[in-house]
Amino acid sequence: MGFFSTIFGCIGFGIGFSFGLGIGYYLFIYFQPTDVELKFIGSDRPLYQDPVICPLAEQDSHDLQRLVPEIPLWMKNPDIDRLDWLNKFIKYMWPYLDKAICKTVKNIATPIIAEQIPKYKIESVEFEALTLGTLPPTFQGMKVYTTDEKELIMEPYLKWAGNPNVIVAVKAFGLKATAQVVDLQVFAAPRITLKPLVPIFPCFAKILVSLMEKPHVDFGLKLVGADLMSIPGLYRFVQEMIKDQVANMYLWPKTLEVPIMDPAQAQQRPVGILNVKVVRAMKLQKKDLLGASDPYVTLKLTDDNLPTKKTTVKHKNLNPEWNEEFNLVVKHLESQALEFHVYDWEQVGKHDKMGMNVVPLKELPHEEPRVFTLDLLKNMNPNDAQNDKSRGQIVLELTYKPFKEEDMTKDPEDPNSVALAPYGTPDGGGLLVVIVHEAQDLEGKHHTNPSARILFRGEERRTKHLKKSRDPRWEEEFQFTLDEPPSDDKMHVEVVSVSSRMGLLHPKESLGYVDISLSDVVTNKRINEKYHLIDSKNGRIQIELQWRTS
Repeated sequence: MGFFSTIFGCIGFGIGFSFGLGIGYYLFIYFQPTDVELKFIGSDRPLYQDPVICPLAEQDSHDLQRLVPEIPLWMKNPDIDRLDWLNKFIKYMWPYLDKAICKTVKNIATPIIAEQIPKYKIESVEFEALTLGTLPPTFQGMKVYTTDEKELIMEPYLKWAGNPNVIVAVKAFGLKATAQVVDLQVFAAPRITLKPLVPIFPCFAKILVSLMEKPHVDFGLKLVGADLMSIPGLYRFVQEMIKDQVANMYLWPKTLEVPIMDPAQAQQRPVGILNVKVVRAMKLQKKDLLGASDPYVTLKLTDDNLPTKKTTVKHKNLNPEWNEEFNLVVKHLESQALEFHVYDWEQVGKHDKMGMNVVPLKELPHEEPRVFTLDLLKNMNPNDAQNDKSRGQIVLELTYKPFKEEDMTKDPEDPNSVALAPYGTPDGGGLLVVIVHEAQDLEGKHHTNPSARILFRGEERRTKHLKKSRDPRWEEEFQFTLDEPPSDDKMHVEVVSVSSRMGLLHPKESLGYVDISLSDVVTNKRINEKYHLIDSKNGRIQIELQWRTS
């Protein structure tokens, strides 16, 4: 009986299961509930309603979020620029960048590891595999900030969901253990600052990197084949620890500084003073009709935009004696040279050139005067036969005085620090430095060929003219040696446009002016501001003022 009951029980279970499955399928297909209305999650639209076509602007926030799960940053914020071109470039170059970056990492890490492993009695640490994978990082956008200082600030938004394979093998006490990093995800918003901007390639002295918020870092860590990140609690602990450690080192205002070049050399900070004494000239050429000349000498340093120094005019004299001294600021001893010209003064017309020569500064001894008797040449071309013609001689006494450490600025990279006044500055006075950077939104009625004109204590200085420019950039420096601080003085700065065409109709017009009080620069030592130009619709001019004392 037991055998037959078992057989019949199995047959009954098979028949009942098949019958119940058929009835359930029939009820599910052919009968729908009438008291339940299926809808999309997060929406009031029924599941079986016909689709409605409408413009994207009429969609509500829930539908937009469903259609576009991740809205790009450049759509949310108009200040963020798209970087599609950069992402395409990185995607194409990634196989080569991967190898180059991994090779650089190995070259940097190998000596550091070799120096540290003896402290922990480890035999060796080697990279068995090191690759960043096939998926390159992408930039979601970038914001660029403009300031009045010589710097460029960028904030790129980086996302990288990569598939790197990094295997590190550690040998100790005859045993070997391997650790593998896989499935790396990094979301970060760094701030990259290039400063100071200089006219020497690559045009910036250092790179500053800081994080504007804690980065998101996620990765898999396998030890001897087992994924340690799957251990309960360990994943979150490691993730938070990495965020905190990175934030403690690089979260703004803390920065990672990468030097590119010496800032003092890049900004061409003064390194010394050249004292030039123009003693005399001998056997000069006769330039006037009456058999005489009216000579004077101009002096300047090469690669320098400062005004030319000039001696007095010695009338009707072919062997003049001046014994006049001048101080010139030296910025680069190895490359600069003293360039001087001798001219014959003319009351009307252009002054005639009588000769010139150059003295390289690197030939000068320090703190010791040296007398030079130099022939006057037509030019510095050694192959020019006209240089063989006698034009006379000139006697100069040169003394180079390098700055001492205490005379230099304590922090040449600090934008608010200024150099000390050069040797020979009057006691109680100082050197007023005026740097005309640029102007913006200039507009003339008849022409816009701007130059800046500076009037201070009866002296006038001018920048060069730039043709057809509403946003000129001059970057010219002027200096005024003063016996006392200009606490109660004002400086008049005017932007003037001169017609580039010959004619008497509208040859010159003012594009705006500003009167700058100098009391602030005496107190703060340095100011760098943009001033709105009076009598100009939208014109502005950026001027940097420095007050240097000895």
